[in-house]
Amino acid sequence: MYLAERGPDQAAESGDPSPGSAVRPGRAVRAVPTTVLALGTVSLITDVSSEMVAAVLPLYLVAGLGLSPLGFGLLDGVYNGVSGLVRLFGGHLADRGGRHKAVALAGYGLSALCKPLLLLAHTLPAIGAVLALDRAGKGLRTAPRDALISLSTPPETRGRAFGVHRAMDTGGALLGPLAAFLVLGVAAEGYDAVFTVSFCAAALGVLVLVLFVPSRPTGLDTRPAAARDGAAGGAPPVTLRSAVALLGRPEVRRLAVCAALLGLTTVSDAFVYLMLRHRLGIAEQWFPLLPLGTAVVFLLLALPLGVLADRVGRRRVFLAGHLALLAAYGLLLAAPAGPVVPFAVLALHGAFYAATDGVLAAAAAGAVPAELRASGLALIGTGQALARFCCSIAVGAAWTALGDRAVLQAAMAGLALCAAWAAYALRGREAR
Repeated sequence: MYLAERGPDQAAESGDPSPGSAVRPGRAVRAVPTTVLALGTVSLITDVSSEMVAAVLPLYLVAGLGLSPLGFGLLDGVYNGVSGLVRLFGGHLADRGGRHKAVALAGYGLSALCKPLLLLAHTLPAIGAVLALDRAGKGLRTAPRDALISLSTPPETRGRAFGVHRAMDTGGALLGPLAAFLVLGVAAEGYDAVFTVSFCAAALGVLVLVLFVPSRPTGLDTRPAAARDGAAGGAPPVTLRSAVALLGRPEVRRLAVCAALLGLTTVSDAFVYLMLRHRLGIAEQWFPLLPLGTAVVFLLLALPLGVLADRVGRRRVFLAGHLALLAAYGLLLAAPAGPVVPFAVLALHGAFYAATDGVLAAAAAGAVPAELRASGLALIGTGQALARFCCSIAVGAAWTALGDRAVLQAAMAGLALCAAWAAYALRGREAR
């Protein structure tokens, strides 16, 4: 990884390029702040914990507890949607007084405490409640964490910084399913053992956050709101209304609408893996390893695509990622015979995340002011998460009623139309 050659003190918060702006290669700073590396380590360890559970959860619920695709769709929607509902609240809390680390710590801690509760939950309502609490923790921590990354990084290299963080985060996503696979292979009470080891990893991530992430990054103004207002010449205080008012900014509104529309056609990871197993006949014992394919490609491409987004424009890379997802849907729909097809689907799936996850955060960071950075990131992320929540419920219902082929046909058509509209809406936004 890139070691920090310049600290967070030097993070420039003025003169942000526009969300889709291209940065001249000569201006790129080939380093990331230590805050980014520390947060990446926390995310790596936490993702080991989260992905251990995520890798076995679909099979545990569908094959172990006998849930229908519709029931699983409801739970998957909760898993992806609750974090979106809480994210805006977490971003608002973080911006008030600069409490980014404290809010992130609360989110990581809540998710860690939910892991042992899975040992006690064996019914749909109980599991749904535990997953909702876990995702609430994710919603609390996501916006403050991304705000710390953006506020510690010069605007022209935010794609690189988010690429480094997402690569480290995905390292955990790579190790988590592998750990789950190994635990299931050696433990008599397989699922309970997975949940226990997951809790231990989550607790370690919280400890690293407490010890190594600075409470007051020097690129961030953490004075009380009244003091900031006086220094800024009467700037309005940080309120929930001011956060929602960010949608009045054209760049923020365009990004929020495009992210939400594309989220409506993004089939969740769990359903992609279940479709791979169903349509391509993958054996049950290999199911926990399917997320590894996505994670490997995400890990390899997150940093290069982040750097590319800084140079050629974040809009182009973001839209190209959705074209990769469209190709993955096409392969799943065609389901051609051959051992290469599952690897190709997972490679396209990983490329989609590498080209969109950190790139969208970097683009959003350039569209909102520093004092509302966490709120702005949360606003865009909330719309995307709620859209994916609706998509999960729709996919589960459609699969139950019509089958997975109809789901893929509808997803491909919707994604093609939404991507075309997004390309039109974001046209001409590459210049500073």
